[in-house]
Amino acid sequence: MDRKNTPHGNRRSKAVEKDWHGRGFSCDLWIDASGRVWRDFIHETDELVMLVEGEEEFEMNGQKHRLEIGQELLIPVGTYHTARNVGRSTSKWLYGYKRR
Repeated sequence: MDRKNTPHGNRRSKAVEKDWHGRGFSCDLWIDASGRVWRDFIHETDELVMLVEGEEEFEMNGQKHRLEIGQELLIPVGTYHTARNVGRSTSKWLYGYKRR
């Protein structure tokens, strides 16, 4: 993930951040260049992701999930997953980890 930013400044992102915090998740923004792939990540806690801009695909358990803008996906604890920018432009997506 090329740059890490905070989701502040966008009204929708602030609403998502508030919702996720209320559900016990952090909320930050990733920005990926076209064609960028992050393979076989695994975390010790649940992760939420939501596409904000562009085209991003998440793969876990052999299934590909191509998110629509505003669509949320839960990646359960201990699940290997891959994220790929499948578009021709930069993608932006929110991610958050469940607090322990």
